[in-house]
Amino acid sequence: MDKQRILVIDDELSQLELLRILLSRKGYAVKCAASGKDGLALNHVFHPDTVILDIHLPDIDGLAVLEELKKTSPGINTIMITAYHDMETTVKAMKLGAYEYITKPIDVDELETAVARALKPSQDKGKRMVFLDQRAGQNGPIIGNSKCMKDIFKTIGVLSGNRVTVLIEGETGTGKELIAKALHYYGPNRDRPFLAINCSAIVANLIESELFGHERGAFTGALVTKKGLFELAGEGTIFLDEIGEIPIELQAKLLRFLQEKQFQRVGGDKTLRSDARVIAATNRNLVEMVREGTFREDLYYRLSVSKINVPPLRKRKEDIPVIVQYLLKKINLELNSNVRKVEEKAMVRMKEYHWPGNVRQLENILTRAAINMHDEALLDEVIAPLLENDAFDARPKFDARPGTVSLHEVEKEHIFNILTHTKWNITKAAEILGISRPTLRLKIKEYKIARM
Repeated sequence: MDKQRILVIDDELSQLELLRILLSRKGYAVKCAASGKDGLALNHVFHPDTVILDIHLPDIDGLAVLEELKKTSPGINTIMITAYHDMETTVKAMKLGAYEYITKPIDVDELETAVARALKPSQDKGKRMVFLDQRAGQNGPIIGNSKCMKDIFKTIGVLSGNRVTVLIEGETGTGKELIAKALHYYGPNRDRPFLAINCSAIVANLIESELFGHERGAFTGALVTKKGLFELAGEGTIFLDEIGEIPIELQAKLLRFLQEKQFQRVGGDKTLRSDARVIAATNRNLVEMVREGTFREDLYYRLSVSKINVPPLRKRKEDIPVIVQYLLKKINLELNSNVRKVEEKAMVRMKEYHWPGNVRQLENILTRAAINMHDEALLDEVIAPLLENDAFDARPKFDARPGTVSLHEVEKEHIFNILTHTKWNITKAAEILGISRPTLRLKIKEYKIARM
């Protein structure tokens, strides 16, 4: 049986030799090239089954080499390797048709797994993805070097090339809307509208009008005919944030739209059509809501054709230093400050903190720290008291011994503490608690929490 052939293109000679030895020992036939031109030439005579390609080459950009490989040898699965960790490069590579994207220093097990998968016959071989050079960063970058974030970058690259419905799950403050915008702005309809609606911020009986529009006289106050977001979006994207808060009686109408791309305005009988793509997000457990009967099972499956789960900041703490670096640059511009260094002790403290408000809370803390600073260094003595402030700490502060209080009592006291420290700002309190404002109001009513 002929050996499976692998072509490695990398200008780092030590890396090239290491990969040659490693892959040869695994039983593969390996050829190496130290430049893009040599790699393309070798591809024509060697006819590899898989290519391992570095993005940064001395003569030709690795993405250009990938594009040429996809033109001349569309059936080859290409594994990209790079020392850089930015989202834009990852998304571009995946949209060009890269099979996998691995960052340096290379994890041998990860590479071997990727090579084994790439060499397996696939019914998707030969299919090319359309490349669209569009910077999602214009709407806010998504920062991260952790494996979970790299996986999200790759998923964005794949899903942005089609119009499938996507459900983004994650806690408040994790950047779900940024991901939705990236899916839109890297997509083929990036020049069409991106319209967002927070389903928890609008009175229940007005959400239908916001989404589908209404006819004149449909209800009290409807003085003119109004187009809804689905009409206004056209072939663009509708982002339904906090989809778990949408009223149960409206869910059937949303389901119909997802199934048939058709709807009617409130008070109207004319059937309208929209080709808008739907991306939804939630910080709630929709599966649990389906079990409770507060969310339609058929709607859940329609929304979750593809899912992206955004991890909380506490589960990707290795990303905190690079996020801090980015946020401080942004804050310096906004406040005309000059924070350029972070004390190591402060960085360790931030990495060890649990961040109930996620990236949104981290930015808030850094902004508050920078406001009163006149030095280049962000010191631990500034960060420590901010992190110890109850208003930014979702953990209960009282000492409850096991068996002495009920879960309801714990929750009631915790909600009361957060409301007190936010001076009964419902929006801020809901963000810290990781729930919607309607849910918080229900909790206040249920527990009979009164303002002191």
